[in-house]
Amino acid sequence: MLRTKDILDEKDQRLRIISKNVEFPLTKKDKEAIQKMIDYLHDSQIEELSEKYDLRPGIGMAAIQLGIPKRYFVIVHEYEEGKFDTYVLINPKIISNSEEQIYVETGEGCLSVNRPVEGIVPRYARVKLEAYDMDGNKIQVRAREELAVAFQHELDHLNGIMFTDHIDKNNPFKGKDQMRAI
Repeated sequence: MLRTKDILDEKDQRLRIISKNVEFPLTKKDKEAIQKMIDYLHDSQIEELSEKYDLRPGIGMAAIQLGIPKRYFVIVHEYEEGKFDTYVLINPKIISNSEEQIYVETGEGCLSVNRPVEGIVPRYARVKLEAYDMDGNKIQVRAREELAVAFQHELDHLNGIMFTDHIDKNNPFKGKDQMRAI
């Protein structure tokens, strides 16, 4: 079982690696890592399991956060109390996005950042991604609002970018007036 301590901390330079494309078929090790990511993200959003296993709640995780420099991430999104959609995106890329930009009003969080971070992270309100599923089939996924933010956040990880990189150090709330809070 994956634990919070298994997730790389922001100080770990491996998080700055640009991950490599995945070859198909997936290795047994990659399939196991993906399943552990799914289980962690699911359980971390259920309060009693999160407390029992000391899991920091999260909805997304990129392979690099486990020290695996491969281009895949998992999102487990609770769209209704106790109901989850699971997305596994391999070799993902954004193929279109909205002009409208949004930011998370309470601030973005990250399983690799164990501290509060002030400031806004500009994100597209809507994105369309192209990727592959676990069987190597090409898929397209559309996301908006919170889910769009999660996809962009995890995609950044695959490119060695942390959400904190997007925050203007001198003016953490710069551009707030040109974006919509979610």
